[in-house]
Amino acid sequence: MKVVLMKDVPKLGTKFQVVEVAEGYARNYLIPKGLAQPATPSLLAEIDKRKQQEKLREQREIEKAQSVAQKLANIVVEIDVPAGEGGRLYHAVSAQEIVKKLKEQQGIELDRDQILLEEPLRSLGIHTIPVRIHRQVRANLKVNIVAAQS
Repeated sequence: MKVVLMKDVPKLGTKFQVVEVAEGYARNYLIPKGLAQPATPSLLAEIDKRKQQEKLREQREIEKAQSVAQKLANIVVEIDVPAGEGGRLYHAVSAQEIVKKLKEQQGIELDRDQILLEEPLRSLGIHTIPVRIHRQVRANLKVNIVAAQS
């Protein structure tokens, strides 16, 4: 039986994809859970319209993400951190703190999950951090950690 997936289904397909599945699987699982609908000519025409709208929306998101990526490439976020002798930090700088300072200093809002830190920053100086703005758009952000003046 041919069905149109209304949501991404693991190991089967992605949203709006037409797939061939067993009739019982479609009738007893996919359709009742709202994961799929039977592939009718009218539904296929509607799906084509939705795909076009989805593609335009995705393109706008990518363009917006690319403009944010260009802004991030040209800025340096400064973070003051209390430090002891020899430049040892009293606490590490996390992604959440970077996002907060980025918003305060530049007005750019990101989610902390978009900052791709493997581990918190523990040393003074300039660090280049990868940022995932969109699935297809990545940028590098420079963070300058300086010792706080007492």
